[in-house]
Amino acid sequence: MADEIKNNAAETPAKDKKKVDSKKKADAPKEKKGNFFVRAWKAIKKFCKDLKGECKKVVWPNSKTVIKSTAVVLACVAVLGVVIWLVDTGLSEIIKLLINLAKDASADSESALEATKTVATGLINGFFGA
Repeated sequence: MADEIKNNAAETPAKDKKKVDSKKKADAPKEKKGNFFVRAWKAIKKFCKDLKGECKKVVWPNSKTVIKSTAVVLACVAVLGVVIWLVDTGLSEIIKLLINLAKDASADSESALEATKTVATGLINGFFGA
């Protein structure tokens, strides 16, 4: 029984401390949030202050590094532009060649064209039930 009294005595201050802490939290005045615009303005000011601090931490490159990087970018853009121009020109020439082949084939075989039209008309009529 004496052990139980000691255990209860040891636990009591911890319980009381928790009660006191919860009372302090309950008694503490709640922070007033204020007007929306006031809060927004404070947030904007804090953001600008943090931004200024972060900009001070940035290591800015010197002019020699900037010139070298700019030259590399311009060279890459020029090379890529030439590659795209070559691919575009090549594909355009292939399309022109195919169109010319189709014109030559149609001039040689008007009957083939008429047969193709007949078959296409039949398929369309069959599909739409006309």
